[in-house]
Amino acid sequence: MSGLTACGCFTGSAVNHRGTATVIYTGVKAATSDRATLRDGAHNFREVQCLATSSDPELRTWRKRERPILQPPEDPLLTGFRDPFLWQDGPHWYLGVGSGQRSQGGRVLLYRSLNLRDWEYLHPLASGDWTGRDSVNPVDSGEMWECPDFFPLGGKHVLLYATAGQVVWETGELDPKELVFHPQKRGVLDHGAYYAQKTQLDAKGNRILWGWIPETRPEAEFSAAGWAGCMALPRVLSLGADGSLAMLFAPEIRSLRAKSCFIPPFESHVPSALVIRALQDVRIQNLSGEFRLNTKYPRSSVTLQDRSGPWWSATLEPKDTSTAKLSVNGKTVDVPIVHQQEFSVHLLLDASVVELICNGKHAFTTRIYRKPDGPLRISLSDSDLAQLDGLEAWQLRPISPDRLTS
Repeated sequence: MSGLTACGCFTGSAVNHRGTATVIYTGVKAATSDRATLRDGAHNFREVQCLATSSDPELRTWRKRERPILQPPEDPLLTGFRDPFLWQDGPHWYLGVGSGQRSQGGRVLLYRSLNLRDWEYLHPLASGDWTGRDSVNPVDSGEMWECPDFFPLGGKHVLLYATAGQVVWETGELDPKELVFHPQKRGVLDHGAYYAQKTQLDAKGNRILWGWIPETRPEAEFSAAGWAGCMALPRVLSLGADGSLAMLFAPEIRSLRAKSCFIPPFESHVPSALVIRALQDVRIQNLSGEFRLNTKYPRSSVTLQDRSGPWWSATLEPKDTSTAKLSVNGKTVDVPIVHQQEFSVHLLLDASVVELICNGKHAFTTRIYRKPDGPLRISLSDSDLAQLDGLEAWQLRPISPDRLTS
């Protein structure tokens, strides 16, 4: 690559502008220290916002604008300038760029335009706080926000960004006059291996979330495998009754379902032997399956195991009146609870990836590189079996016969 993207490019956004596909993205090239916006301790890079268009119906050919549409602010405290997102309101386009200031915190810089090419800087749309830690990478210390996204949902606005080792969501109000976002609720989008989140609207007006699943194994291993990273399954976002962000796997995933098993909710007089026998019939072959199960709160757990023992497990147990501990494969996080009477688990498994959504709000994506010894089965303790309130399982068809699994 050369020119504006001599050292690569970062994420951006695509829109339909008067019938023309238009992408605004971040270009990266080497720079002197005084001109750099991105420093890794050994290299200095400058980030600018670029534009490309395509009239090709298949989007195979693009025309790239030779000059940047946005230069970074001349701010010596600037910690980054990348990952633009767009929205339109009346004749104006608005563009947010992930940024931040050293020893202050991450922020989203807001710009306005009538034609997507000439931009006026307004002010920060939203700002955060520095963690107080020093780090070569300002994203790790909360001094830079990466991959921001901003959109209306359920009568509120939602801001997504990545910083300090987490992908964060915030819901709140956008002041229509001041164009400043005021958050009211905050949480973690996914507690596991999940990054570079991005949303879109589908044909039905649903807000669809996409994400990238990075590797959690050593670099030498994925270099030897010849591939690294994959896309998460799409999720549909909504606003919960308490104003928090809720999510479900997109219904289109159902088209991958094959053989199924169903255990309906049962009364206490049903012999547990029947349930045990039904559970023994639940087997997932070829590391490709889906599970949905409900158990009664407050403490619940579920395990997938092979002939060698546990392969994946999740446990939810109360910590106090408003918080529960969610543990997945040994990693524990605190999640809020609102008088929850049921532990709802929706699990999708594809090769080394396990995606979990708990109670429609708490996501946890896991990478597991140990190939199972035989088919995977559901294992429940006697206490969890007594709390079981229904289970569904499907063998899934892989999207391709030659998918990368190791």
